[in-house]
Amino acid sequence: MSLIKHYKNTDSQWGWTIIVIHWLLVLPIVGLFALGLYMMDLGYYDSFYTLAPQIHEAVGLIVLALMVFRVIWRLTNKTPKPPKTNSSLINTASHIAHKSLYSLLFIILFSGLLISYAGGQGINIFDWFILPGPSEFFENQATYAGEVHYFSAFALIGLVALHSAAALKHHFIDKDSTLTKILGIKEKQ
Repeated sequence: MSLIKHYKNTDSQWGWTIIVIHWLLVLPIVGLFALGLYMMDLGYYDSFYTLAPQIHEAVGLIVLALMVFRVIWRLTNKTPKPPKTNSSLINTASHIAHKSLYSLLFIILFSGLLISYAGGQGINIFDWFILPGPSEFFENQATYAGEVHYFSAFALIGLVALHSAAALKHHFIDKDSTLTKILGIKEKQ
């Protein structure tokens, strides 16, 4: 087993840039989901009542920046070819799943911004500074955006679980290089 040495994608392998971004996004996305669920049960007098949303918003902004970079990187780089053993149905399902992951993430991130900017308030970054935003775009913005944010987050986590299961299936059942490509392990020649 040897590790890849290139930072850009090739026809057969993801580069280090996309691998690092992929894994840097895993923990914050799962963490934001867990924190979001936890925040829903916080009462006004809980000590974490004001800090939890600040953490959620700040980390959400970092995820948004990483996702914008990731999309630009993907658009300007090759995408490794899928394993030759994949059927066209598997390749189509994989393509749809990846596009859905990206779409859901951006829906969640932008609906989160709509929640945070409702009422014309900015995003408070740990009391260091406030990121100003636009005023409300529509009536009951926080409520409607909150519903989209909530249900999209559950859809995303479900799709992430499916994505993870598919990667494990490729590795342990199909015995192809799908998982090792995103781990940075060079494909055997």
